[in-house]
Amino acid sequence: MRNSILLLCLWSVYCCFAAGGPAPLGPEGGLEDEPHKSRDVQAAAKPSVKFSLVTSEDQKHEGCDLSLGRDQPLEDCGFNMTAKTFFIIHGWTMSGLFERWLYKLVSALQTREKEANVVVVDWLPLAHQLYRDAVNNTRVVGHDVARMLDWLQGKDGFSLRNVHLIGYSLGAHVAGYAGNFVKGTVGRITAIAEGVQCEHERAVHLFVDSLVNQDKPSFAFQCTDSNRFKKGICLSCRKNRCNSIGYNAKKMRNKRNSKMYLKTRAGMPFRVYHYQMKIHVFSYKYMGEIEPTFYVTLYGTNADSQNLPLEIVEQIGLNATNSFLVYTEEDLGDLLKIKLTWKGTPQSWYSLWRELRSYLSQPRKSERELNIRRIRVKSGETQQKLTFCAEDLENTSISPGQELWFHKCRDGWRMKNETSPTVELP
Repeated sequence: MRNSILLLCLWSVYCCFAAGGPAPLGPEGGLEDEPHKSRDVQAAAKPSVKFSLVTSEDQKHEGCDLSLGRDQPLEDCGFNMTAKTFFIIHGWTMSGLFERWLYKLVSALQTREKEANVVVVDWLPLAHQLYRDAVNNTRVVGHDVARMLDWLQGKDGFSLRNVHLIGYSLGAHVAGYAGNFVKGTVGRITAIAEGVQCEHERAVHLFVDSLVNQDKPSFAFQCTDSNRFKKGICLSCRKNRCNSIGYNAKKMRNKRNSKMYLKTRAGMPFRVYHYQMKIHVFSYKYMGEIEPTFYVTLYGTNADSQNLPLEIVEQIGLNATNSFLVYTEEDLGDLLKIKLTWKGTPQSWYSLWRELRSYLSQPRKSERELNIRRIRVKSGETQQKLTFCAEDLENTSISPGQELWFHKCRDGWRMKNETSPTVELP
């Protein structure tokens, strides 16, 4: 399982539904200023943009060229006027060639939407430039895409609302310009852009995954920063705070700049299952700093999880509620019980030093004891809340090398008017 966090900007991996499409980005990710007229003239003198209709029978990915203003190629290539039409727009290139992800995306679209037209927008001569020049050229390419769409709108049966522009990297800029310049409103624009903080091309694979694994959609959650997400605080779907990603994303008109986070598996299908765990930790004997190494194992009606670490983003709060994020690759079904383990200190030089420091500053190991009576769990995917109570309410203490068992005791969490257990200090 890849321990990766993906930061997803809604305008990037998600779909933009603003009339006319999103405003284009500049090279640093901000809104781009209008380029100088001289740059437009210079870019316009370069080779024109090519539009190639790719069919499932075209195993060599050669495509069938469409020409603006010429009706015969539309008929010869088998363009379906009433079907969905996807325009795939590549980005900046160092090699001057299509990257492998493009063909994977074409194949995934053809598998998902068998009757659709899949058109590859080839602007390689304008993209195989210095990055700054390629950025300036996106406006010219956007104009060409808009002109092609305007021409197609004059054909019987063709609807702009059936058009989906998919732009990757600088192709996102092209899609944004095309959405602004076209006469009318494009049905859907997806920019898989530089807003994803991960391996750059992984955004494309997430989109492909959403096409070929539609029964396993990945969900992302709105959050202000990564630390809050790592603590499991942001697993809420209220007020459109969560969304499936890629092709299955839902319309979110007012959330363009929201940061969305999720965990993923190393390969397709990328979907995982997110859980927030809220654990109230009591210390009856010690009020200083303590750094337990906690693991949980989740037992469900469908499967059991592996031993999952509870990542401590901040120091464990004693006599306080601590929140953690865990995630599993398998759908566990309905959770039934939880095993909490406090791992002993691993024997590395660093950990030995920490153990010595802990020994000098804390009570004896036999006195390093915490008490946990219940664990509250929230599922990100189902939004279900559950409470798990200690199996033995007379023995809720745990020390290094020990474990505690918790069984489901309630649907939902403790109500606000319920009182917390009293903490008695010696």
